[in-house]
Amino acid sequence: MLIRQETEADIDAVDVLTGAAFGSDVEVGLLQALRRDVGFVPALSLVADGSVGEVVGHVICTEGSIGSTVALGLGPVSVVPSLQRDGVGSALMHAVLGAADALGYPVVVLLGHADYYPRFGFVSARSLGIEGTDPGWGDANFMARPLQAWQPTMAGTFHYAAPFQAL
Repeated sequence: MLIRQETEADIDAVDVLTGAAFGSDVEVGLLQALRRDVGFVPALSLVADGSVGEVVGHVICTEGSIGSTVALGLGPVSVVPSLQRDGVGSALMHAVLGAADALGYPVVVLLGHADYYPRFGFVSARSLGIEGTDPGWGDANFMARPLQAWQPTMAGTFHYAAPFQAL
């Protein structure tokens, strides 16, 4: 499996795979809006190529903010349903976190499953002093992963890229 940056030629396949992974077009619409957003970071839109070169997974991070600090929102993460639980998602997560760290971002924030993301170093966002814009997110599912540039003084309310706010 090869993890690489998403290209224009991958977009249709990624959209189809995202719809299949979530069983919904909501995440596909979100993904399309994120690609058009000012917070889109092409270097953090990654695909996993399977053994015969087909796209089998995708992850995206977009810029949001914590006060005046640029921070990343992660998601959606999509894997072809037949390959879920086979390490594709883990490979994508390790790659995108490494790339975000190398690019100098201080933290990655997400709203996700509390049993999955801690294995990648995610903790309750609130434990880092990061609050969400929706109190309904709760401590267990609103998580953050501090990177090398993280400083505790960066705490505050995290605001996702605009397409997330529109959900």
